[in-house]
Amino acid sequence: MKKSIFLIFVVFTTAFGLSAQEFPFRNEKLIVEQRIFDLVSRLTVDEKIAQVKYNSPAIERLGIPAYNWWSEGLHGVARFGRATVFPQPIAMAATFDAELIQRIGDAISSEARAKFNEAQKIGNYTQYGGLTLWSPNINIFRDPRWGRGMETWGEDPFLTGSMGLAFVKGMQGDDPYYLKVAACAKHLAVHSGPESERHSFNARPPVKDLYETYTPAFELLLRNGVASVMCGYNRLYGEPCCASNLLLNELTRKRWNYQGQIVSDCWAVSDFHAGHKVTNNIVESAAMALKAGVDMNCGDEFPALKKALEQGMITETDIDNALKNNLRIRFRLGLFDVKNKYAEIPSSIVGCTKHKQLAREAAQKAIVLLKNKNTLPLSKDIKQLYVIGPQASDLDVLLGNYNGQTDDARTILEGIVSKVNLGTRLEYRRGFMYDQLNKNEINWAMDEAKEADAVIAVVGLSTLSEGEEGEAIASDFKSDRRTLGIPETQMKYLRELRAKTKKPLIIVLTGGSPINVTEISEMADALLFAWYPGQAGGDAVADVIFGDVSPSGKLPITFPKSESQLPDYKDYSMVGRTYKYMTDEPSYPFGFGLSYAKFELGEPKINQLKFKKNDTISIEIPITNSSKISAGEVMQLYVQIEKAPFRVPLYDLMNIQRLSFNANETKTATARIPVSELASINEKGEKVLLKGNYKLFWGTSLPTERSKALGAGNWKECLISVK
Repeated sequence: MKKSIFLIFVVFTTAFGLSAQEFPFRNEKLIVEQRIFDLVSRLTVDEKIAQVKYNSPAIERLGIPAYNWWSEGLHGVARFGRATVFPQPIAMAATFDAELIQRIGDAISSEARAKFNEAQKIGNYTQYGGLTLWSPNINIFRDPRWGRGMETWGEDPFLTGSMGLAFVKGMQGDDPYYLKVAACAKHLAVHSGPESERHSFNARPPVKDLYETYTPAFELLLRNGVASVMCGYNRLYGEPCCASNLLLNELTRKRWNYQGQIVSDCWAVSDFHAGHKVTNNIVESAAMALKAGVDMNCGDEFPALKKALEQGMITETDIDNALKNNLRIRFRLGLFDVKNKYAEIPSSIVGCTKHKQLAREAAQKAIVLLKNKNTLPLSKDIKQLYVIGPQASDLDVLLGNYNGQTDDARTILEGIVSKVNLGTRLEYRRGFMYDQLNKNEINWAMDEAKEADAVIAVVGLSTLSEGEEGEAIASDFKSDRRTLGIPETQMKYLRELRAKTKKPLIIVLTGGSPINVTEISEMADALLFAWYPGQAGGDAVADVIFGDVSPSGKLPITFPKSESQLPDYKDYSMVGRTYKYMTDEPSYPFGFGLSYAKFELGEPKINQLKFKKNDTISIEIPITNSSKISAGEVMQLYVQIEKAPFRVPLYDLMNIQRLSFNANETKTATARIPVSELASINEKGEKVLLKGNYKLFWGTSLPTERSKALGAGNWKECLISVK
């Protein structure tokens, strides 16, 4: 009856020729579903089809402007001019700080809103200027050779989910109706290389790994309100991900009860016929994607829906269902309203002092100290300091990929220069090109460096050699990496430099993925991993080198000793991969990172030792900064099952807590874990709570002998049982 009354209402208002501003879909007092129903009822089939592609045109007769859905916000508003550039996601993951990540998400969405408001004023409706930001990338960084791993939050599903959800909450805001921006979880699913084959590759992970590793972060975000999810290019078990009944129907819609938008990766639908060969032409591909559940097409395939409709492959109702999911986001963004709480965010917030400070805080917390042979921090009153390496003066190694532009970036060299005494003799030489030897055989830098009291060499990777398909122009592997080393040119130079000087050599590594640091670590007196640290990266690196900040970053991904320790790149089984299943000794383990401070752990207190499935584990541990400096530290809680009838992780991260300490201060780390979360995934992909003994490890690193050998053996353990 209610539906009939509403239909009469729509017909009545249409018949009497209301102006665009008087249509019911403009009425903010109506519930959103009524507004969507009214708008859809007014559209022709051609208009509907045009509104399910990413570059949706204007509908002038209804007063609806054009809207381009494709915008990026990976670590700041991207590809649309000036914005605050935060560290690359893999660097933000190294902070292990969900609260910080939520603040960053909030800052990014504020800048997106401000820039959108300004773009609307000048009638700029172009790509990258919208409020639908296709971030975060929550794929698992399963193999360090993957060029896009820098866009992710590392190798662990728990860390990825925690960081990804915090980012989404910050991006989308806390209003019960309006979205500040619409975030998008991508790329569903089992998508992490090889880049060269992503348009035809068929991933076949063991079912256990699908549910234990590749989908938990997606489930977490989709169950907790992320506005959109993007399906990937590849196939999974023979089905294109953007036409996968398992992914888009059984998991997303049914098991996870997701009601939001599903968007295709860009031109992924063309892969159905061009790459995967599961359809014959674009009409069949478009129809397959729509019927499978894709609501929004990034690409040029969905205009073919008109022919698909005429040929009976789809119905107008299929188009309507997709359109409604898209319109729901536009209504929640307030795009059809005269005013909403986010529409007045001023342009002055873009690159504001608060956001600059936030970018610096994130970069500081992301830097990982891998080695320190009583070398750092350096004195600002050092007499002679030599800085060498092309990355020291390179802005690109700060910005990473999917980045915005900033007028306030500071290179690592500039950060160092700003710190030292005016009486310090400081010199800089590039020394060599990024990945090739100098043609000029005279190299003054070598002889000059040996006279310095310390040398800082800034080397490593850049987006020239790792990135998305084809973007890394120095890569010979479609932007993936064949090996884990840095260019041999750089290694040769470091060897010569080490032979020339006996003074402290501080090596700062840039990059977005694990590097084989075995030889580098032997040469270095101190070794820092700076990632792609964002616009404030230069200042942050200098803050750490000179002791204004104690390093506190932790590795969100294992650093193998070489690619020989890795399984076949195309193998999506987790056997032998990540800290959970890698049995070889790594160069540096997941969760590793040193500090200038010294931390002492007290005995953990636990509410009981024997648990049932409906109980909750409550565990706390005192941690004391016994040094004379302020510092941050990350407490990590791992679980290990003593015996299991099927393959289980060697260790499993269950909780993280970042704490900040004053000198000689004690704080307590706490965790509450439902026993049900100890459940394991068996070989059938079923979640099973195994009875028996479990070890809990509460400490500042992964509890392995390798961590201990590297100076991070700081943890306590206790044994519990589940009945």
